[in-house]
Amino acid sequence: MPVICVGGMIGIGKTSVAELLAKELGSHVFYESVADNPILPLFYTASPEEIQAKRYPFLLQLYFLQTRFAAIKDAYKKRDNVLDRSIYEDWYFAKVNHELGRISSLEMRVYEGLLDEMMREIDGLPYRKAPDLMVYLKADFATVMYRIGLRGRDFEQDADLVEYYRTLWSGYDDWVHRHYSASDVLVVDMDRTDVVNNPEDAARVVREVRDALASVGSAA
Repeated sequence: MPVICVGGMIGIGKTSVAELLAKELGSHVFYESVADNPILPLFYTASPEEIQAKRYPFLLQLYFLQTRFAAIKDAYKKRDNVLDRSIYEDWYFAKVNHELGRISSLEMRVYEGLLDEMMREIDGLPYRKAPDLMVYLKADFATVMYRIGLRGRDFEQDADLVEYYRTLWSGYDDWVHRHYSASDVLVVDMDRTDVVNNPEDAARVVREVRDALASVGSAA
């Protein structure tokens, strides 16, 4: 059975797609650590002064890095799993926060050093070294903001976060097409896809993923 990474913007629908694929493919979901994340609400609600003093963006990236590293090793060991975001995307978020001045150059070097060590360990795993497919969920910025609003997490709703979301969104395609190389990528247009409320959309996404996996298998 395959290992699939589901990636894309905050709020775009990764968890819903991951759960759909896991159900249809008979696998399990490794969820992004959000509900039990002690740093995430602080990251979203901190003032610029608090960010400088407490270094929440750096702490958040270290937390996500550690949890995603543990998740992907476990997912690879069991072979038939879907990851709701993965360690491969983690660097992009760190990069954006570094460019915004939220993560210092020294912190970025420490982060990248840890990430490099983790990726070397993943490359040396005896049972699997990469996912079979990345399912990249893509949408216009208006769709992203609408869906962030729909899920109703209070700490994500601050109007001051709009430019942060826009910065993340504006560079996501570039990261996928220029920096991600662990597997083939299937792009799903979330402007016209609602896997929760439209069964035809859900069936189409499952069919496209199955076709993509078959293509990867035939090329191997």
